[in-house]
Amino acid sequence: MVDEKSIRKALKTVKHPKLQKSFVELGLIRNITIKEGKVGLTIALKSDRSPEKERLIREIKNVLKHVAGVSEVKVEVAVLSRAEVDKLFPKAPLKGIENVRHVVAVASGKGGVGKTTVAVNLALALHAVGFQVGLMDADVYGPSISVMLALTEEPESKNDIFITLEKYGLRVMSLGMSVKQDQPFIWRGPLVAKMIHNLLNLVQWGELDYLVIDLPPGTGDPSITLAQAIPHCAILMITTPQEVALADVRRAIGLFQKTGQSIVGLVENMSYFLCGHSEQPIEIFGHGGGEKLSRETGIPLLGAIPLDLELRQGGDVGVPLMVSAPDSVSGRIFQKIAKKLIELIDKS
Repeated sequence: MVDEKSIRKALKTVKHPKLQKSFVELGLIRNITIKEGKVGLTIALKSDRSPEKERLIREIKNVLKHVAGVSEVKVEVAVLSRAEVDKLFPKAPLKGIENVRHVVAVASGKGGVGKTTVAVNLALALHAVGFQVGLMDADVYGPSISVMLALTEEPESKNDIFITLEKYGLRVMSLGMSVKQDQPFIWRGPLVAKMIHNLLNLVQWGELDYLVIDLPPGTGDPSITLAQAIPHCAILMITTPQEVALADVRRAIGLFQKTGQSIVGLVENMSYFLCGHSEQPIEIFGHGGGEKLSRETGIPLLGAIPLDLELRQGGDVGVPLMVSAPDSVSGRIFQKIAKKLIELIDKS
C-alpha cells in the first residue's frame, strides 16, 4: 500500500532549479494526502506565475506514477511568504545601507501631490526628535531635493564610494547635485534599476536610524527595484483628497502589496486652505479622500497637511518649513506624522 513515506522518497529526485536541492529537503512539498491510490500534494513556489510551474507539476506527476499503488496525482501550488523567500534566498546586504536601522520610502501614484515636500519635511521632523536621518532622492526622472535644500555642490567620492552631503542635520544624496537644473534625465528600465541600486550600495550613508527615500511617482521600475532591494522597507503613501489622485494611489498600493512591501501609513496633502479672511477651511481639492482610502484599505491615515504658502516658499528658497517654522500649524502636523510613523515602525 502506498504511504506518505514512499511518496516523499520518490519526490527526492525533484530538485529546485536554482537551489539544486530536492523540494522535499527544502520543505516545499506539503499537505500530502493519500486516498485509495489518489495522491494530492502542494508544491510551494515564489510565484504562482513561475515559468517553472508547469514543468515541475509534470515532473512530480511523472515520478509518482511509477510508485506502486498510485493511480492518480493532483498537484496544487502555494506561494511562499516573504519571510520564507528571504530565508531560502538570502541576499547579501547592500554595503551603503548595512548600518541603517529603518528605511521609509515616500511614494505616490501620481505626480504633483507634494511627495517630495513631505519627504523633506518628514526627514527633518524625525531629525528634530533626535534621530540620525538620511534623505535619498530616488526620483530619477525629476530629482528636486537638491533644490528644496539649496544644495549646489557635487558629492565627493572615495574609493568609488560617494560621500553624502549634510544640510540641516540630514545626510543627503540626490542625482540633482551632479547635473544642471535644466538638463534632462533620460533613463530606460535597466539604467533606472542600476542607478537606484547604486544610490543604496555605493553611497556611504553610515549609521542611521532612518533613511527616508523620495520615490518617483507611479508604479514603474524604481518602485519595483526598491521592493526587490529592500524587502523590509516601510512605504508611506501620499495622496490629495481628489478622486483622480486616489485612483492612482490605489494602483500604487496594489503594486507594493503584490511585492510584499509594508505600507505603514497614508498622508493626505493639500487637504484644505486657510484664507486669512476666514477661519473656515476651503477644501479646494475635495473632502475626505484620505479617510476614504484609509477605510477601504485598512492603512492608517497619519495626517492631513493643508495648502500652506510657507510650505511652498520654503521649498523654493531651500529653507524647508521644518527649519523656518517648525511650530507653525503645518510644522506641528509634520511632527505628529513623524511621531505616529515611529510608533508604527517600532510595532512592526
